[in-house]
Amino acid sequence: MATKTMTTDLTTEQLLDWYHEMVLIRRIEEEAANAYQHGHIGGFLHLYIGQEPVAVGAMAALREEDNVITHYRDHGHALARGMEPKAVMAELYGKSTGVSTGKGGSMHLADAGKHFWGGYAIVAGHIALADGIALADQYLGRDRVTLCIFGDGATNNGYFHESLNLGKVWDLPIIYMVENNLYGMGTAVERASAVEEIYRKACAYDIPSERVDGTDPIAVYEVVKNAVEHTRGGEGPYLIEAVTYRFRGHSMGDAERYRSKEEVEEAMRHDPINRFREYLQKERNVPAEQLDQIVDEAEREVQAAVRFAEESPAPEPEALWANIFANPVGENSGT
Repeated sequence: MATKTMTTDLTTEQLLDWYHEMVLIRRIEEEAANAYQHGHIGGFLHLYIGQEPVAVGAMAALREEDNVITHYRDHGHALARGMEPKAVMAELYGKSTGVSTGKGGSMHLADAGKHFWGGYAIVAGHIALADGIALADQYLGRDRVTLCIFGDGATNNGYFHESLNLGKVWDLPIIYMVENNLYGMGTAVERASAVEEIYRKACAYDIPSERVDGTDPIAVYEVVKNAVEHTRGGEGPYLIEAVTYRFRGHSMGDAERYRSKEEVEEAMRHDPINRFREYLQKERNVPAEQLDQIVDEAEREVQAAVRFAEESPAPEPEALWANIFANPVGENSGT
């Protein structure tokens, strides 16, 4: 795996922003879990707790005009991309003030203004859509890169292989990023994949690839930054495998019988947020008091987001019929 390196282009102020983002994501997720257990959030809820450095490091390596499309464990990506915590939480609650006006919920956060094209519920299905986004940019001559994020389980799906093949055939400006949290739902990688080192699957399509420590935001940033330079420079696709670990179950209904409590506890002893805090204190000489202030600030944002979601109105019944058609019948349609 790539290891942490000291970079000249990352200031302490930037890293403190990353610390804030990771703490914010963690606390939003914890509050979302609490709201789900109290019946305020319906449907499925897939938490990102433990994987925060992947989203934060990856998003920091992109430009504002670059595209991001991801899977249904999407809260962390949305927040790291800059979506407002209040609007994200309201969407989880199914409220009209949510980022998708309460119609998308947990698995379908999206913000076109941020070129964040949403979370998708069909495993691996969005990888083909990512190819389409990258193809459109290539055709129109736009200087954009598409980052497509998916889980380890998606790499055993036909969409993955078809999309990588076409991505290379057309030399698309796309980065495929695998978040390998070691389990596809309740199945360990080694039980489902003939190739356990997932980044090696890219060699079948002559796509350069590498594996990175997904618990280290600086390492993730460096690898994604290099991939962006490769892809933006016209060299075609790149694949990154970020090895990480989710501290919670696949979803809120997961009994987690496929892994031991000892395994999870061992992973939590190496909590990436705590490790990053130690790095900031030891390597960047940031006082503990300053880091505590950042935690307090994030907590205030989270509590404000929860209040906003609780107090926001539900969508009106008429909203059911809104935004169904891109061009409603009778309006410039010739009918």
